[in-house]
Amino acid sequence: MFSYYSWLGFRSLRRNLWLTGLMILILSVGVAASVSTLTILHMMSADPIPEKSTKLFIPILDNGPANDFKPGDRYIDEQMSYRDVHALLNSAIGKYRTGLYGISALIEMPRKDLGVIEVEGMAASRDFFPMMQVPMLYGERWSVADEKNGADVVVLSRKTSEKMFGTENPVGRMATMWGRSYLIAGVMDTWRPLPRFYRFNGRGSAFMSEESFIVPFESAIRNQTPHSGGMSCTERSGPGWQALLDSECTWLTFWIEMNSASERGQLASFLDAYVSEQQKMGRFPRHAPNLLFDVHGWLQELKIVGNDEKMSIWLALGFLMLCMVNTIGLLLAKFSGRAAEIGVRRALGASRRQIFFQALVETGVVGMVGAFSAILLSVLFLKLISLQAGYLKAVARMDWEMLLLTVVMSVVAALLAGLLPTWRACQITPAIQLKSQ
Repeated sequence: MFSYYSWLGFRSLRRNLWLTGLMILILSVGVAASVSTLTILHMMSADPIPEKSTKLFIPILDNGPANDFKPGDRYIDEQMSYRDVHALLNSAIGKYRTGLYGISALIEMPRKDLGVIEVEGMAASRDFFPMMQVPMLYGERWSVADEKNGADVVVLSRKTSEKMFGTENPVGRMATMWGRSYLIAGVMDTWRPLPRFYRFNGRGSAFMSEESFIVPFESAIRNQTPHSGGMSCTERSGPGWQALLDSECTWLTFWIEMNSASERGQLASFLDAYVSEQQKMGRFPRHAPNLLFDVHGWLQELKIVGNDEKMSIWLALGFLMLCMVNTIGLLLAKFSGRAAEIGVRRALGASRRQIFFQALVETGVVGMVGAFSAILLSVLFLKLISLQAGYLKAVARMDWEMLLLTVVMSVVAALLAGLLPTWRACQITPAIQLKSQ
């Protein structure tokens, strides 16, 4: 019976093309507006590393001066001083540890006539690769010896490698960066966790930037490679690179991976003990509590999904409700025009339940047809959103979950909008309709 009613529903679409087309259009626009905003929220709030998000931690250690601090103040600075990052890297806590900071570089192209390219990259410890599950296209990360010696080696992104060498394997060749020669140890395959949680420099950077290259952390320190990003200095003493390393300036980021989420308490105790030892040497005068965030907690702290995105969802859902109200009016007009047909069916023995079910299936067919146009409109709306804000281009795309949601939302919206019209249709009295014929 369901298949028969569905066939009748598709046939009914041709009875009044203008009315049917208007219903489908109104419903599709409302669903597409809601789905496009939900898609942005869905992609922005996605887990960038689901296999490890509960085992990766970023510690927050407040090394600021005591003269501008009041007990109870909550100061969040994800960056650390070189002294603290160096000490934590050389500790034995955790499975993997990495210090990192952003850098930019001018890379000379192999062909001199092509000039140079300016790219954004990062200096990081070799543990960064297994910690963040960075896939390799060619080669591998640099060796332990290169890490220890701060050797001039580099891992390129796939995009940067193809700009320089095309599709050939460049491992073992040299790349000239900052006027120095770097041995290419490997090439990363396409890798872009969204949002970029491990190095945050504003919401835009969380969705726009990707690492064009990675050099060893110790190599960047040895070569005095300047950082690209923010720096907080309260008591910097003296000029020069070594003065920066010895200062309390915070400009580096540190991440640590534990074997399991249950070791969080162990890590917290280690950090407390470390800060306590440093306080004996006159550091960390604020005596502020140390904070520890896993990936989920850190993204919430950063407020990746802002109030504007949340408000836009409510507005879109309100617009969908308005579209459903208009659809209800059109469905009422459609079924009232078929009152005579429904009266004849009732006189021939059809029950109200059968009339209600048939009419509801017909509205579901409208929702199914509207789902396809809603998908097309959603893609169009997402394209327009990406043009308005460049950093949203990476998240303004639909995955299979949102495609399925579009179909479900369209059908459910049509069924909800059809409840009142179908109930009114099954209340038609056969005798009155027959007398009027």
